[in-house]
Amino acid sequence: MSAQAPKITLLAGGGGGAKLAIGLAAILQPGQLSIIGNVADDQEFHGLWVSPDIDTITYSLAGLIDRSKGWGLANETSRTLEGLARLGADDWMYLGDQDFATHIYRTELRRQGVRPSAIAQTIARALGVTANILLPSDDRMQTEVKTARGWLSFQEYFVREQCRPEVLELRIQGLEEARPTEEALAAIREADLLILAPSNPLVSIGPILALPGIRSAVEAARCPRVAVSPLIGGQTVKGPANRMLKAAGYSCSNLGVADCYRGLIDSLVIDVSDSADVAALQARGLNTLVTQTLMSSDADKACLARELLAVAGLAPQLNQPDRVLA
Repeated sequence: MSAQAPKITLLAGGGGGAKLAIGLAAILQPGQLSIIGNVADDQEFHGLWVSPDIDTITYSLAGLIDRSKGWGLANETSRTLEGLARLGADDWMYLGDQDFATHIYRTELRRQGVRPSAIAQTIARALGVTANILLPSDDRMQTEVKTARGWLSFQEYFVREQCRPEVLELRIQGLEEARPTEEALAAIREADLLILAPSNPLVSIGPILALPGIRSAVEAARCPRVAVSPLIGGQTVKGPANRMLKAAGYSCSNLGVADCYRGLIDSLVIDVSDSADVAALQARGLNTLVTQTLMSSDADKACLARELLAVAGLAPQLNQPDRVLA
């Protein structure tokens, strides 16, 4: 374990994962933090390749995120989408005008044969992000949700249908052919602390862990492995994780989250409102930290980040006060 500059690797989706990334980036030096983001909810829309979770993480770390929504860019306009709607084209996926530029740029580079991992890093650098944003795979893989009307892509289910249909089953198309990136494997192997963000364990973290090679790398990791539960008071803060846990045969509880990560974590961080779960979690062999996990402010995000480092016996290597990402 590096005494001078410990390396922290975060597995994350959007939303809660992006918030924790902000907290970690605020207390760590540039280059210490690597984030392996979810790509299984990527979606082609009007010929453009959209990567919602990667963009949410990138925009958040760049201080450009629309904080009222938790996704997209701040001070956004939607003239392009309005124009598409006038022409009778699909407009169910909200993409702002500045956001369209990101997807146009990404799609053009993909057509030129540039690795998706390199594209993600180029976009991050252009926006001033110093953390290492990594893709778990450069291959196409897509979470699909089975409903009474058939299979939907995750974005169709989440955005177009607004999570209304009952979830019957989940699957990841392209998983068997997908291969992990060397950068993601190295970030896991070299980490002094491995964190699973408070993202949906099935459709945000699950696809990363499902990749051949990544799960075994996490299992073999010699550093502390800590997950932050996405549940508060036994409920999801946002999104359909509760119904998805049930559909996959897990309880919608911290015990269900622990079961999702069986064999992959040493510690689970839960909210103070769920302190009654401590004994059952410890009976599963997990160290349990009870703290405030709702990240309503930048101070909350940095506080949770410090506590996660403390769990691993690490201290942030700060040369300046916490950085605030606007």
